[in-house]
Amino acid sequence: MPLDTPLRFGANYTPATEWMHSWLDLDLDDVRRDFAGLAELGLDHVRVFPLWSVLQPNRTLIREKAVADVRAVVDVAAEFGLDASVDVIQGHLSSFDFIPSWLFTWHDKNMFTHPDALSGQVALVERLGAALGDAGNFLGFTLGNETNQFSAATHPHQWPVTPAEASTWITTLLDAAERTAPAQQHVHSEYDAAWYMDGHGFVPTHAARLGAMTTVHSWIFNGTAQRYGGRSTASDRHAEYMIELSRAFATDPSRPIWLQEVGAPSNCLEPAETPDFLEATVRSALRTDNLWGITWWCSHDVSRALADYPELEYSLGLIDNTGAAKPIGRRFAEIIPELRERRPVPHRSLGIVIDVDDEEIPISRGAMSPGGAIFQAWVDATSDGADPTFVTSLAVADPDALATRGITELVHPDLSTGVGTYSSNNTVVL
Repeated sequence: MPLDTPLRFGANYTPATEWMHSWLDLDLDDVRRDFAGLAELGLDHVRVFPLWSVLQPNRTLIREKAVADVRAVVDVAAEFGLDASVDVIQGHLSSFDFIPSWLFTWHDKNMFTHPDALSGQVALVERLGAALGDAGNFLGFTLGNETNQFSAATHPHQWPVTPAEASTWITTLLDAAERTAPAQQHVHSEYDAAWYMDGHGFVPTHAARLGAMTTVHSWIFNGTAQRYGGRSTASDRHAEYMIELSRAFATDPSRPIWLQEVGAPSNCLEPAETPDFLEATVRSALRTDNLWGITWWCSHDVSRALADYPELEYSLGLIDNTGAAKPIGRRFAEIIPELRERRPVPHRSLGIVIDVDDEEIPISRGAMSPGGAIFQAWVDATSDGADPTFVTSLAVADPDALATRGITELVHPDLSTGVGTYSSNNTVVL
């Protein structure tokens, strides 16, 4: 990104009152109160999550009131100087799935591959695009929050998908967004199974090549903190690690990267550690090239009046349920003025090699996961004071590709040393 383009700092919006269930009966005064608190922290954007089941309860029923509510929230954001990104196929949040009934149980349709399911999603993207496209503060759509989890082998009701089918799903919906809201930047997001889970249908090339930007979701409860410690170098720089992983699979060396979701989970960190973790994470991420910005998870704590969330979800906010900024929120506010102006980033001449097959899928995504050979090579290099990046084995065979990125030294991790200890430890099913 050009040095004269300010870095963006925002929050994933989790309403203080009734969480995402507030979309059932939206109160714009509550939204204004929440956005005022975020603006006071110095944030410049929010990412909002209207629920799919509220927007489209039947495949051919897209509720005009619900669509109007989404536009109203975007307009309220503008009142406080906030831009707004909107997730459109919003089926999963904080361990809960929000799938409309026309896709599930007796009407079971694979959301990624069934023609009716795909046509319904296209219609929703187009309708929301028509409603939001002329909003001056609308940043664009994310197709949905980590929708790839519905295809993961670990999901209790898996909709399996091949890499080709996943690509078709992504591009079909991105094309629909571009048709109806062509002035914005539309993206998609995956949770880290795309990077760390072998056999997963969503793959790194999807993340790094499709959409206007690469989005990165970084969580240290994936085995990083459990193996290395919550305030270890591996944890503090995990977001940086994922950003650099994504760069290996990009065909455009100047492709923007958005650290769209990162947080300080209480199952890995003590409350007193979270402000320092935030600052370390933000500062390390800002040492990467072409970073668009950072959107923290999340804006407000989940209320204790709501039941059955994993324990960590009740404490992830920058702001508590009374509207008071927490220590982590105050730290974010303190460092933003200093960090908004871009500075030159370190040159990364050391490339850690990721072996890939002919389809550019890593031979071992497990080796990229916490404790795996590729992950450990990163930890070792950073511990030695280096600023490594990553390159695929296909790119290694292309001297021009290495020269374009300024890579002059290569490390070849030994994949026979084993894989990591990846698991997603935020979802608790009792």
